[in-house]
This record gives sequence, structure tokens and C-alpha cells, in this order.
Amino acid sequence: MKHFIMALFACIFALPAMAQSNSEPLRLAVAGVTHGHLGEVVSRIKRGDFKVVGVSEKDERYLHNNDLTGKVPEKLFYKDLGKMLDETKPEVVVAYGSIYDHLSVVEACAPRHIHVMVEKPLATTVEQAERIEQLAKQYGIHVLTNYETSWYAPNHKIYSMLQDGTLGDIRRINVYDGHEGPKEINCSDRFLEWLTDPVLNGGGAVIDFGCYGANLATWMLKGEKPISVFAVLQQHKPDIYPKVDDDATIVVKYPHTTVQIMGSWCWPTGRKDMYVYASKGSAFQLKPTTMQTYLDGKESGVFEAPALPAPYNDSFYYLKAVVRGEIQLKPYDLASLENNMMVVRILNAAKESARTGEAVKF
Repeated sequence: MKHFIMALFACIFALPAMAQSNSEPLRLAVAGVTHGHLGEVVSRIKRGDFKVVGVSEKDERYLHNNDLTGKVPEKLFYKDLGKMLDETKPEVVVAYGSIYDHLSVVEACAPRHIHVMVEKPLATTVEQAERIEQLAKQYGIHVLTNYETSWYAPNHKIYSMLQDGTLGDIRRINVYDGHEGPKEINCSDRFLEWLTDPVLNGGGAVIDFGCYGANLATWMLKGEKPISVFAVLQQHKPDIYPKVDDDATIVVKYPHTTVQIMGSWCWPTGRKDMYVYASKGSAFQLKPTTMQTYLDGKESGVFEAPALPAPYNDSFYYLKAVVRGEIQLKPYDLASLENNMMVVRILNAAKESARTGEAVKF
């Protein structure tokens, strides 16, 4: 009994220290600076929920010439990722290099028990994804994948309407993502160097924008395994993108649902919208905050979805909450490893289908 009481008091007195620890900024390091989404770090760097303790970039051209230059002390920039990790000791690394480089980042971080968040998608190939999964499980780290659409309030409202039965059973999901093209919207040369490379990015629009629909569908269908994937990849602008596709249509067949994913670098304007059709009605995510429904024979007007509470409204709030153990990732959550393993499998099946002209069975 004496030992029990002493242990109880130890736990009670430890609680304030634990709370204080969780309130401290997340020790965050950046691996790679060539991704156009690096601005997500820059725009939040003064917010206080994380502190950039180190930056690595293997390309000398960009090591001291990037969006973090002047915002992070010069001494915290490293060419060697491993040296940066050992000297700065981050809790988590966010990867902003090529998709191909995600594996090498996890290979460096996992044995050091450092968590990782990558930009979408998880990997360029199934083999890379499986290696990432193996390392994450072996060393007990989180590997999260970040999508812009994960933080859209309408998507979560639609998900809740499916969960509570308001919409009924999903019959069809149509997802549209993309823009006029990365060169057309003035992405940086350092970004274009690998974004338009079939090895470093894994493909063109099929990877860059096909991943969103695969991620959302896997979430809404709770990780259900597809029956087959059929895809058509087009190259409408070979003079601009000679090595990769610039337009992708992917049809994913499930036992009771059809998912159509349209990712393109050829839209006349940027779009990220989703349409869910179910047995009792339909719900559409139109913009990051607006949506529309059709229920009981009545069509709603366009309305604002309820705002998401923190930490579910922001990738870095969410990352900190996961790393500090404040929330638990569920299988097939949007950022989860299980979900994003399925995304890579769907995308690789899409590329194979486009190559052969046949549906790829799972």
C-alpha cells in the first residue's frame, strides 16, 4: 500500500510538468526546401506552436537560398540530414523535398525515433511505401501525410453525415483536383525540377492530384479494399511536360461504390471539389469552407460548413497533438499510414492500368 500511495503522489505531481511540456513548442526540423508547400512552415513560424531547430538540404544551390533563409538562424542549416538530426535533436521532421526522398527521410529519422510528416502522397512506389511502413512499425514512430483537403470543414461535415446515417450508403464519389499546370501558375524552378520528373515525383498529374481523391475515398469508405482500378492518363502539353502525364482520370471500383478521381494540370482554373452521392441524398464540397446538400427532395443553398476545432483545423496543430500523445490516430484517418499505403497502391494501379489499357484488380 505504501508503494502504491507513493506512486500515486508521483503521478499527481508529474501532471503539471507533463502539461507544461505539452504546452512548449514542438521541436521541428525541415528536411528539404524545394517543395512549393514550404510556405506552410514559413506562414506559421511565428505562431508559437513549433520551433524550427534545424533545416537540411542536400542541394548546395538551395541550402542558403530558400524561403526559410533569414527566418531561421544561419547555423541551423545543414547539408547532411543525419548530422542535422544528431545535433539539433528534433521531435519531428517535416519533409519538403521530392516524393522520392520521403523514404530516405524516414530511413534517417526512424532509427533515431523521430516522427515524420510528409507532403502528399506518401511515396512514389508501393515498394517505397512498404519500406516506410516497416520502418515506422519497427521503431514506433508516426509517419503522417499532409493534404490540403484534410483541413476543409465541408469534407468533415460530409463524413459526419455519412457516419450518422443522414446520407445513407455511399453510391458514388467524384473528386476534382488540379489547376492550369505547375509551370502555368509559376511554380519555382526548384519545385518543377522534380515535380515533372517521372522518378522523383512518380508521375505527373496522376500523382500530384490523383492522390487527393484516393485519400478522401479511403477515409470515407473506412479503408475498404477496391475491387479494381482503371485509369486514362493523357499528355495534352508534351511541349511543357514531356516526361509525365498532365491529365488523369481514375475509376476505382468498390463492392458497392464507384469513385471517379479527376486530377489535372489542364483545368482552366484551380479546383479542389468533391461530390458524394448516397442512397438518401447527396453532399458537395465546393470550396474549402462552403458546401451544398440535397436531402429529402430538397436542395440547400450554398452554405458555410461548421468550422473545425483545433487541432483538427490545421496540419501543424494536428501534428503536435499526435506527437505529444494528445490525440490518437485512427486507422484510415486522412493522415494515417494505413490510409496512405492504400493511396499509393491505388495510384500505382492507375499507372499500370494506363500503361496496359486494362483494369488492374486488387
